[in-house]
Amino acid sequence: MTSESSSDSDRQQPAQDEQEPVVVRDRRRIDPQTGEPRAATEQGQVTESMSGTLDEELAKVNEGAAEATSEEPEAGGADAELRKQVDELTEDLKRVTAEYANYRRRTERDRESVVNAAKASVAGDLLTVLDDLERADSHGDLTGAFKSVADKLVGSLTNAGLVAFGAEGDEFDPSVHEAVQHTTSSEVSGPTVTTVMRRGYRFGDRVLRPAMVAVTDHEPEAAAPPESGAETGEDTAQ
Repeated sequence: MTSESSSDSDRQQPAQDEQEPVVVRDRRRIDPQTGEPRAATEQGQVTESMSGTLDEELAKVNEGAAEATSEEPEAGGADAELRKQVDELTEDLKRVTAEYANYRRRTERDRESVVNAAKASVAGDLLTVLDDLERADSHGDLTGAFKSVADKLVGSLTNAGLVAFGAEGDEFDPSVHEAVQHTTSSEVSGPTVTTVMRRGYRFGDRVLRPAMVAVTDHEPEAAAPPESGAETGEDTAQ
């Protein structure tokens, strides 16, 4: 008897579960078919949601928008501060870059100056050797292998930047010429180098040794003496 009652209860339980209706509530305020707002009575039926009423949800949204609006000035101030820091760092970078460029140019200029000074010093020590070679060449003694070595030496010094100056006919320049003799002549229009006793040399813009020269200056022609016939006529008239 008891087992029959249990089986009847088991059969009645699923039947009751199947009889529970499924309720679907449409909580939309706008009618999807007509597109018009629903009546207040219909809206009242859908006021509640999982987190509260729709009005509460709208209020929360408005509060969030207000907070975001209040944070915008703070964000703008932070951006301005960051922009200011970026500008300051950019100016520092430009200044350091310019200083480094100036340092490189100054270092390169100093290095070239030291190198040129060293070359000029070596060339200056060899000037007497060049004088001996020039005298030997003028006497015809610079021949054969000796001449080949002399030509290589002169070529190397010339390629390094050594320049000889001082030639007959040059205009006298006291900054590069050392006058040891002075004569006058009507054949020249101004101070002119007529004899070169020793060549001068320069290395770049630096004069290592002035040229030793003889200078001839212009001398105006003497006035012609009066004719003797004219003087005799004057005496006769007297």
